[in-house]
Amino acid sequence: MSNYDVVVIGAGPGGYIAAIRASQLGFKVACIDAWKNKEGKASLGGTCLNVGCIPSKALLQSSENFAQLQHDFADHGITAEGVKLDVAKMLSRKDKIVDKLTGGIGFLFKKNKIDSLHGVGRLVKRENDLWQVEVKDGEKVDVVSATRVIIATGSSPRQIPGAEVDNVNILDNEGALSLAAVPAKLGVIGAGVIGLEMGSVWNRLGSQVTILEAAPAFLGAADEAVAKEATKLFTKQGLSINTGVKINSVNSTETGVTVAYVDSKGNEVTAAFDKLIVAVGRVPNTNGLGAEVVGLQLNDRGQVEINDHWETNLPNVYAIGDVVRGPMLAHKAMDEGVALAEQLAGQKPHLDFNTIPWVIYTNPEIAWVGKTEQQLKADGVEYKVGKSVFGANGRALGLGMADGFVKVLACAKTDRVLGVHLIGPFASEMIAEAVMAMEFRAASEDIARIVHAHPSLSEVFHEAALSVDKRALHA
Repeated sequence: MSNYDVVVIGAGPGGYIAAIRASQLGFKVACIDAWKNKEGKASLGGTCLNVGCIPSKALLQSSENFAQLQHDFADHGITAEGVKLDVAKMLSRKDKIVDKLTGGIGFLFKKNKIDSLHGVGRLVKRENDLWQVEVKDGEKVDVVSATRVIIATGSSPRQIPGAEVDNVNILDNEGALSLAAVPAKLGVIGAGVIGLEMGSVWNRLGSQVTILEAAPAFLGAADEAVAKEATKLFTKQGLSINTGVKINSVNSTETGVTVAYVDSKGNEVTAAFDKLIVAVGRVPNTNGLGAEVVGLQLNDRGQVEINDHWETNLPNVYAIGDVVRGPMLAHKAMDEGVALAEQLAGQKPHLDFNTIPWVIYTNPEIAWVGKTEQQLKADGVEYKVGKSVFGANGRALGLGMADGFVKVLACAKTDRVLGVHLIGPFASEMIAEAVMAMEFRAASEDIARIVHAHPSLSEVFHEAALSVDKRALHA
């Protein structure tokens, strides 16, 4: 039986990063993962690299290029005839990117002398201060021992009763990334990140997309001003967004899917789609982990219970990422993996959950960090607001991407930045400056005094910071 200092169960963003950092710190590490690609080969990287963050961004870029060629390039004096869409080639490009990055993790494991064990990992028992962990790959079963175990098993798509995913007509994120042809009519249940991004992809490629959201408000987690702007822009692009919807039934046939629902006004509606994407959130992967055998404590949401140091109720068993509390974000899991590995090595890492950025890769992109205006009002915090639009920015106008704005929220008493909210071009990149500012406890005045390159999109952030104290220069 092989013995390790650290065994990580799961090779998604949290797991593989935890394994690498632990190895860098001198631990003998193994990482267990059961993911297989469509060829049936082991593929590291979890949902994010295989059927999540990475392939979705590849398709978003492909679809955006297609839409720009059709609708936007004419403004630049560029016209084209006979434009054709090759879905198979688009998917092949996406798959090549996935293969390159998942293979890259395998290379990093070899470089850092991490043993990659393919199979389902399960806690068996603790014996002589060592955890016995089963690795099951089909009929093959091995057992390894570990001083410490890190659970990083991630999450899976939440299912809707009566709308079981078959990835033929009713799709989850994996099926939505692999459609062989553009459906004429596409339904999406759920207006979260996955629903909006996948809806955007196929809308740009020609689908008539209808989004059905149970919540009464669109993008309720985002700042209200951003949500309002997003609703306007996405509707203009052709997305039909319906909130306050109650799904009554979903019926899949050989020819498509029929959804019966009640709209926000109480009207009964029946809609027919060629394909239906179900994107109503995700649930933690704890089935098969052996929790009931070893007494691992789970909460009522199925998450592994941990304290502020990622410790479970079991000695030397830890958990990170989607399988524990907090936002189900790859970058949150990755930083937890680093922090936990360093903690195991006796270091004092720091991770501020208040400065974790959120991004939605639509067009325009949406990103935010910190508190929303509605949260500050609910908390009774006195605040100031600064806002600047991309429509007055030379770089944005030159790019032909002048929709949206940057909004800065600062404490009325101390001027400390409490939240930054963006909807606009490359918001996913621009949010990093806001995260750094908040990590360094910057005031809006600090940002206003920093020289920003001209012409650049970052000037809009600068202008919003100036606007906090009503001294904007270009508004």
